[in-house]
Amino acid sequence: MADQGREAGDIGGTAGGGRPGRGRRVALGVGAILAATALVVVVAVLVARPWDQKPQCPPIAENPEWSVARRWDEATLDAIRRALPNPPVHARTLFHVSAAMWDAWAAYDPTASGYLVTEKHTAGDVEAARAEAMSYAAYRVLTERYIRAVGASESLSEFDDLMDALCYPLDVTTTEGGSPAAVGNRIGEAVIAAGLADGSREETGYDDATYEPVNPPLVVASTGIVAMVDPNRWQPLQIPHMISQNGIPVTNGVQEAVGTNWGHVRPFALPPGGAAGVPIDPGPPPRLGDPVTDAELKQQVVEVIRDGSLLDPASSETMDISPGARGGNSLGSNDGTGHPMNPATGKPYEPDVVSVADFGRVMAEFWADGPKSETPPGHWNVLANKASDQLAPDLRIGGQGEPVDRLEWDTKLYFALNGAVHDAAIAAWGLKGHYDTVRPISLVRYMGGLGQSSDPASPSYDPEGLPLVAGLIEVIVPERTARGGPMAHLAGHEGEIAVRGWRGTPEDPATQAGGVDWILATAWIPYQLPTFVTPSFPAYASGHSTFSRAAAEVLAAFTGSEYFPGGVAGYTIPAGSLKFEKGPTTDVPLEWATYYDAADQAGQSRLWGGIHIRADDLIGRRLGAECGRDAWTLAQRYFAGKVGS
Repeated sequence: MADQGREAGDIGGTAGGGRPGRGRRVALGVGAILAATALVVVVAVLVARPWDQKPQCPPIAENPEWSVARRWDEATLDAIRRALPNPPVHARTLFHVSAAMWDAWAAYDPTASGYLVTEKHTAGDVEAARAEAMSYAAYRVLTERYIRAVGASESLSEFDDLMDALCYPLDVTTTEGGSPAAVGNRIGEAVIAAGLADGSREETGYDDATYEPVNPPLVVASTGIVAMVDPNRWQPLQIPHMISQNGIPVTNGVQEAVGTNWGHVRPFALPPGGAAGVPIDPGPPPRLGDPVTDAELKQQVVEVIRDGSLLDPASSETMDISPGARGGNSLGSNDGTGHPMNPATGKPYEPDVVSVADFGRVMAEFWADGPKSETPPGHWNVLANKASDQLAPDLRIGGQGEPVDRLEWDTKLYFALNGAVHDAAIAAWGLKGHYDTVRPISLVRYMGGLGQSSDPASPSYDPEGLPLVAGLIEVIVPERTARGGPMAHLAGHEGEIAVRGWRGTPEDPATQAGGVDWILATAWIPYQLPTFVTPSFPAYASGHSTFSRAAAEVLAAFTGSEYFPGGVAGYTIPAGSLKFEKGPTTDVPLEWATYYDAADQAGQSRLWGGIHIRADDLIGRRLGAECGRDAWTLAQRYFAGKVGS
């Protein structure tokens, strides 16, 4: 998978400052020239006046309740949805935009500490000054970051349009003086400069010049024996028609590892990654052939195969997925049995009984962040914004003290939240780059190609093969492949290993389901689109799990409650709305009582989707908890003006 820094969109013409613009400028007729001349006179008069005496800008009609910080956060999320899906890069951008807005907000607060820029200013209208400085700061960072990204033309146009709607001239680029625009531009420049020196290798497209995969590519369309130099190391996939996770065609049919250098990026609250690029090191995951952890790894591979076998819409198995039955796990485990009652209503949660196959498929697709996704870091901004809207106007930071206005709430929330997900990317991708671990698709196919590891006295034995599980993982025998038998379609493969697995995306996903059947272990695929299959970076630790727990920690601390407002949140996935195949058969409500429940489900979904094993998920949750707690602790010090004092 290519990263966003290597692809360029169609960027149109040029605007002020020589940068590509919206491509919507046209030649002016005589009447337009006269009108423009008159406008210049008016603008000249306005510029000559003090900034805080300008006529009030007409309010934006769409979402008039949004703060200026919320508007720039939403614009950032839109740009992420257009760009190639590179979670660590997007987490970094979200944090840098949030830090820029924080510094602009803090510049007009006598107490708060700035992150990169610590200057202080006064204004006759502090609210107006902050909005202007924050907008120029965010605008400068975003236009710099997305000028070469996929979707650049649309993103730059959206940034321009937002500045226009806020009545901030695009050609005010000065960094001199004490005007809010100059303050914002200085902050934007400082953030951009810091980004070029933070270890991300932004100037060379966020590449990792030191990384080379040890294993040859796995040809996904092949069902033959998988060749691996080291089965514990990451293997790129070769996909003939590769399309990125948000629907963008990628011309190179072989994956390139994304973010393996990320452990060396400057963090927010984490300690530096050191020479190894690992800020937090919980040790390696279980490994095939390791005398201590081999059995653990095999059981986790079996678990992923079993999860995939449950995605059969023809199955009648059901489960209660309500917050009363699921959630409440202790950190780094799946030991929860739900919550006895909704603390907001004082009543038990109503049961939600649905098909197991529907739940697994919905969970895998929902958290996969499919086409036009804001990726996991952005997804938690969406959840945070939704929670904030429900809490407003009673916005008390930490759940205590006097209510604050929406601008202060949003600015502080984004700074803490996106500082946490930025650190989560560094922690998770630091481990990915250091341990370089394999994905389930390679493990299942490689181990299945070797044979079975359960019985040395039986056929097809190999100590690194798949464990046999009746009805799930079996040696193909003639009795099973006889006409009318359950493996008749696998005739000719006797002696090989078969697993119960998803058959893949059908020819018409709108009307057909792939379903589950006995398939060759060497043909096993995760529940994902055939143009995507598996993310383009090593597995351990799960980015979804790390991002999600980090965000959940901040949201619980920032709002003063681990519970979502009202004691429940979620989305209902309509029947027939799945993208990978026909389904779900009924509406499926994904509901969570707490931020932690939502975070845990994000991690669990990656096992159902065949993307991770349990170790990737559970260690990711622990990493995320540390990132989130540390980010919240440090953010509070910035709020209180205790950094650098």
